[in-house]
Amino acid sequence: MPFKTPDQIAVAAVASGEKKALLTVDRMLVGGFLAGAYIAFGGLLAIVVTSGLKAETWGGLITLFNGAVFSLGLILVVLAGAELLTGNMALVPLALLQKRIPVARLGINFGVVLVANLLGSLFVAYFLALKTGVIGTPSSPAASTAHAAYERLAATATGKAVTESNWQIFLRAMGCNWLVCLAVWLAMASDEISGKILGIFFPIMAFVALGFDHVVANMFFLPAAHWAGVPGITWGQILDNWVFAGIGNLVGAAVFVAGAYWWVYLRGTEGAVQSAGSDPSGTAGAPAAKEAPVRRARR
Repeated sequence: MPFKTPDQIAVAAVASGEKKALLTVDRMLVGGFLAGAYIAFGGLLAIVVTSGLKAETWGGLITLFNGAVFSLGLILVVLAGAELLTGNMALVPLALLQKRIPVARLGINFGVVLVANLLGSLFVAYFLALKTGVIGTPSSPAASTAHAAYERLAATATGKAVTESNWQIFLRAMGCNWLVCLAVWLAMASDEISGKILGIFFPIMAFVALGFDHVVANMFFLPAAHWAGVPGITWGQILDNWVFAGIGNLVGAAVFVAGAYWWVYLRGTEGAVQSAGSDPSGTAGAPAAKEAPVRRARR
C-alpha cells in the first residue's frame, strides 16, 4: 500500500491548505454546506444506532459505538470532498506559516466555511432529523424508536450544553480537534481509499468515545435538541458552547497539529514551493547512496 512519510504529509498538507484558502467564496459556501451536512449525518447516525442502549447494560460501549459510526462524517468530507472548518484549522494555518497565503485569506476561509458548516448542520438537524420523525419529541410514543432517539439526543445535548463548564468545553474541544486533525493527517498519508478510511476511523472513534467537543458536530446536536423540545437547552447555552468549542478546536488544530508539524518538518523552508519531504519516490529522509570508491592505479 503506497503511503507518504510524515515529512511528505506535511508538504501535502501545505498544498492542501493553500488550495483551500484560495477557493472562491461560492466554492467555500457550497463545500462548507456539504461538510456541515456530512458531519450532521454522522451525528444523526450515532444517535439512532445507540438509541435504546442502556448505560447499566452497555456501559462505555455506547460511546464506542457512537464513535465508530460517527466517523462516517469525516470519511464523507475527505473522500467525497468538502470544506470542514475544523480540518481547515490545521491545513490553512500551515499554508500561512509557509508564507503561501496572506492572513486575509485565512480569515475569509474561516469565516465563510464557519457560516456554511452551520447552515449544512442546521439543514440536516431540522429537516432530516426532526421533520422526518427520525428523532421524536417528548410526546412521541414511549416504545417508539423515535422516542428512544430523542432520549439519546437529550442525554448527549444536555451533557454538552448544561453539564460541562466553559473551561471543560474548551479543553475537550482542544483534545477533539487534535484527534480530528490527526485523522485528516493520517488520511493524507495514504493514496488508497481503504487506507484513508482506516486513518480516519480510529482518531474519530477516540474523540467521540472520550466525550470531546466538536464545534461543527455541536451545530447539529444542540439545535436539534432545542427544536425537539429537550428541556433546559437554550440558544444562549448553545452559543456559549459554540464559542468555547470553536476556540478549543482552533487551539488543538493550530498549535498541536499545524504548529507542531510545521516546527518539526517545515521550519526554515518558508516560501519554498517544495521541500525535500515531498520526494515522490518515497525515499525522503533516506540516506543518500554512497559513491563507489575510486581506486588509484598502481604505478
